[in-house]
Amino acid sequence: MIVVESALKPFRVMAYIVGCMLLALVVAMVVKYGFDNATFVAVVGPVHGFVYAVYLLTALNLGLKARWSWPYTLGVLLAGTIPFLSFVIERKVTERVRQQIAVAAA
Repeated sequence: MIVVESALKPFRVMAYIVGCMLLALVVAMVVKYGFDNATFVAVVGPVHGFVYAVYLLTALNLGLKARWSWPYTLGVLLAGTIPFLSFVIERKVTERVRQQIAVAAA
């Protein structure tokens, strides 16, 4: 279970980063369409895309190591597309993985 534990920390970091970047992207979209200024979106959009791709890899890595079902893994992967959801899912995933580690250790 050390393998799962080592995959948890990168996932947690990326979940927080992707959540913050998604919120920044929402603000950028408001600025773009509300104030007719697309500069912020031009910067934040590609950065969020790259960060989300890294999030997908870390979440998939954790899902494979923790042996999650494909529907659960897909739900975790999609959590980075809805504002604030990545924060909620990060807490639930952390709790689930820690319980899984505790059961394996017992």
